[in-house]
Amino acid sequence: MLQKITPLVASAMLALGTTQAQALDAKLELVAEGLTAPMLLLSPPDDSKRRFIVEQIGLIKIVQADGTLLDQPFLNIRSALVELLGDFDEQGLLGMAFHPDYENNGLFYIAYSAPLRGDADLGKQLWYAHTNMVVEMRVSADDPDVADHYYARTITKIDWPQFNHNGHWIGFGPDGYLYISTGDGGYANDWGIGHHVTKGNGQDLSSLLGKMLRVDVNSKHPYEVPEDNPFVGNDEVAPEIFAYGFRNPWRCAFDMGGDKELFCGDVGQNAYEEIDIVRKGGNYGWRLKEGSHCFDYLNPNKHPASCDDAGMIDPIIEYNNCNVTEDCKGISITGGYVYRGSHTAWDGKYFFGDWSKQFPVKDGRLYVATKNGSEWNMEDVNITNMQNFNSYVLAFGQDGDGEVYVMATDTTGPVGGLDRIYKIVP
Repeated sequence: MLQKITPLVASAMLALGTTQAQALDAKLELVAEGLTAPMLLLSPPDDSKRRFIVEQIGLIKIVQADGTLLDQPFLNIRSALVELLGDFDEQGLLGMAFHPDYENNGLFYIAYSAPLRGDADLGKQLWYAHTNMVVEMRVSADDPDVADHYYARTITKIDWPQFNHNGHWIGFGPDGYLYISTGDGGYANDWGIGHHVTKGNGQDLSSLLGKMLRVDVNSKHPYEVPEDNPFVGNDEVAPEIFAYGFRNPWRCAFDMGGDKELFCGDVGQNAYEEIDIVRKGGNYGWRLKEGSHCFDYLNPNKHPASCDDAGMIDPIIEYNNCNVTEDCKGISITGGYVYRGSHTAWDGKYFFGDWSKQFPVKDGRLYVATKNGSEWNMEDVNITNMQNFNSYVLAFGQDGDGEVYVMATDTTGPVGGLDRIYKIVP
């Protein structure tokens, strides 16, 4: 999520699979404002008109079908979060997912950063930043607009070395299982305290960091591992792992239509930003690769000409990072959604963005990718009803009708109540 810890200078190549076409024209329609760091917008499976907004500071709010933003939060877990930094932070309430049978069981799931658990070992107590949690919750039996604050069941708790690179998007796949994205643990180059010395966490198959996890929450154990997870039966691999080799998968989403593929934006280190389609058992390269390029964690400015990358999966979209070249698209990719809304000309297009082209300036960017044969082509989104977007791009959302939204903020940290959500429309 967001800026790299240490911007470095390096040479850069032309982006892979990003043939430029004429920009796509779109408008931004204001949906909600006065928010603080909105991370997500989504609708329950049984109710496409209500839209739930997840704020990093620990609140979930509801926009009703008539467009009214309710004053009372659906959920408030601010007291459960690690203390957030006002100027810039990647911790907080980061994800939410409704159970596929929410209409009947009322269950939903949240992902957040809690203070480091008290029973962590001494080494973690001295050095680690927090514990990332995934928790099952449920709606109140008396009010569909309020959660039951007296019910919570922990699904996963993963101790985190640094404050950043959390990932922690969660979502249910078409198979009914819960998917959990995890970053590499933080800092830079996937090394340091809490990182595997020779492999990095992304390539360490005994670690849950730098992965896409897949679990069955229809169990009280607190979860079961699906029998068809790719590494089940291998004692040297954590069985929850569905795919690996990620740096910081910042915002993922299943396509509502088509082949129901799982798209993830994975934030790069110094030179390249990428979009991946996540496949069962796939290795997406980090820290041996940054995007489609070989990577040396000890010398991140220079990309080796070759590396042992046999079987690794390259991104479908890649572009240059503005920390290393002027021929660039941004500094921190933000994954989005495949459009499945009412505007049929956009059906199947993948909307995504970048937080900004430079850290101290509100210069967020919106992009769209279209699949042509086996290739994905990327183009700018031209906002026709604003002279200047003038915002950072935090995240995207999608309602039950397949419409896509963008979360915009004026600040680098989770403060201020100045943030807005726009619906992307023709």
